[in-house]
Amino acid sequence: MTFQTWNVAIAEDVIATLRDEPGPVLIALQALQEKFGFVHDDAHQLIADAFNVSRAEVFGVFTYYHDLKTTPQSSNTVKICAAEACQAVGCDKLIAEAQAAGFEVEKAYCFGNCALGPAAMIGNRLIGRATVEKLK
Repeated sequence: MTFQTWNVAIAEDVIATLRDEPGPVLIALQALQEKFGFVHDDAHQLIADAFNVSRAEVFGVFTYYHDLKTTPQSSNTVKICAAEACQAVGCDKLIAEAQAAGFEVEKAYCFGNCALGPAAMIGNRLIGRATVEKLK
């Protein structure tokens, strides 16, 4: 995945396209992360100004959603479900093996793929019955 370098003008353009969306704060945060790979600190004020909300409200939304990041994520990041169904089929072993194989592992809690656990996600790609070989 390739992201653009943080740029205020581009960020403002992205935000401007979302003015008529319901729940624009979250959508703007997600759109900026999709564009830049993370949400720059300066984006909070840009969003607050664009949607006439406080910077604290934007920050509250940002901190509530764990998928929103303050720094670019490694291209080697994998999310592995650590919920009960995936625990029952070996997610802890998969997490340890993925870390040993050099993946940056982020625990997640349920992708809704319980029948095919352990479940993992790389980018937007869901992987059922995940193994390190499948993650590679």
